[in-house]
Amino acid sequence: MISHAPPNYQCPFCFLIDGIENEIVYTTQKEIVYKTERVTAFVASHQWRGNEPNVLIVPNDHFENVYSLPADYGTDIQNGINKVALALKAVYNCDGVSTRQHNEPAGSQDVWHYHTHVTPRFTKDRFYLRASLFKRLMPLEQRLIHAARLKQVLDPDRPAS
Repeated sequence: MISHAPPNYQCPFCFLIDGIENEIVYTTQKEIVYKTERVTAFVASHQWRGNEPNVLIVPNDHFENVYSLPADYGTDIQNGINKVALALKAVYNCDGVSTRQHNEPAGSQDVWHYHTHVTPRFTKDRFYLRASLFKRLMPLEQRLIHAARLKQVLDPDRPAS
């Protein structure tokens, strides 16, 4: 198994999925926009200016990376990606969507729980040329606005929180 998580790693995504909010979890339950028995999608704490909101899709069970992710999770993750991508198109009228998944430090993974980024894209946004310059922690209040907008499309019957 290929692992880079430090000993006794406390996974912020596992805490979020389990409903635990503490000092290592930047994201709150209110930022979850989609959840099934096997996957959860939420507005990421860190965003790229001009390409908000970056949404993460994670398996509800802990797998560190693509090397340890069982193949049967692929369909559930892809279904979540599809739903979030369509919601981003509907809510933000973006010209496209990028998905990215990183593994190991050299692959830019910085949380040791498998996750896929789903990010709205706009014509001539030069995202990949400027992404490393504009990644920033988005204030909770702003993330909650994005989460509420996406929930209206992804789960219209769920009461607003």
